[in-house]
Amino acid sequence: MIAIVSAAAVAAAGVAVGGALVQGRSTGGEVHGQTATTTGDEEREPPALELALTDRDDREARALRTAERLYETGRVEEAKERFDALLAANPNSTEAAIGAAVTAWPSGTVERLEALTRETPESAGAHLNLGLALVAGGALEEARREWREAERVDPDSPAALRADDLLHPGMPPGRPQFTFAANPPRGFSDLSYGQQLALLERRAESGGVEAWLVYGSMLERRGRTLSARRAYDRAASLAPESVEARTAAAVIRFDKDDPSTAFSRLGPLAADHPRAAIVRFHLGFALLWLPDVAAARKQLRLAVQAEPGSFYARESRRILVTLADVE
Repeated sequence: MIAIVSAAAVAAAGVAVGGALVQGRSTGGEVHGQTATTTGDEEREPPALELALTDRDDREARALRTAERLYETGRVEEAKERFDALLAANPNSTEAAIGAAVTAWPSGTVERLEALTRETPESAGAHLNLGLALVAGGALEEARREWREAERVDPDSPAALRADDLLHPGMPPGRPQFTFAANPPRGFSDLSYGQQLALLERRAESGGVEAWLVYGSMLERRGRTLSARRAYDRAASLAPESVEARTAAAVIRFDKDDPSTAFSRLGPLAADHPRAAIVRFHLGFALLWLPDVAAARKQLRLAVQAEPGSFYARESRRILVTLADVE
């Protein structure tokens, strides 16, 4: 069995584990990125850039990611040239406009991003990056308002998820994802992201529970949380007794503002199915975000004991090893 999306989800566990251990020792987190410590804009650290393009793989998106990587590695002038060229080629590209504004720091960056949020009020990315620029200028409360707005205007987007991270610096980044093992369709890896998603959607519409879980997993991996939730709920409606579908529908409801939305489902599910490794694994995985490392370790060990040879037992062992390595 090949896990179509589990590799990304379980790889994220390493980040979650490290974050959980650090936050478990200290609750005084700071917003991700650097806040200002000097008085002049010219002396301040430049803002972070977050284009959040995990749900796109078209030519422009690839070019935008290249420019973003140049900026992240300190090659600011090269990045600026790339973003300016992309914006000239497509004046309607919100992401190119964001990159052009950020790489011009501090010359009009905040003002340009403010104008962009007025022109494209539905763009979570514009609000996200305006918040990052405000943080670089020392305006943390104003930044938090922009990140809340990013979540409000487009909650089903990677940018909203990144804003959620910034609003909860005391928790590990990202969210626990549903991890599902399934055989990929023939030739799946040769398709573009858009083609992969279209194929999985067609299979879900004509298939059953597993097809909807695979489709939802793909959406979740790409930051489309609300769309994934709808797919998982569809799976659960098709098979109300399916432990896999019920687990997916529980995990996708994890909310950093109110984690109980997931645990209120996962807890009773574990009680009803104490020998289901899939439930124990996801319960343990989600507990890392609280962070409750001791409880997470207990659930992961129970997953191993419940079904020692299963996919979820193997992934539980991997996380347990990671926990031991970072402690």
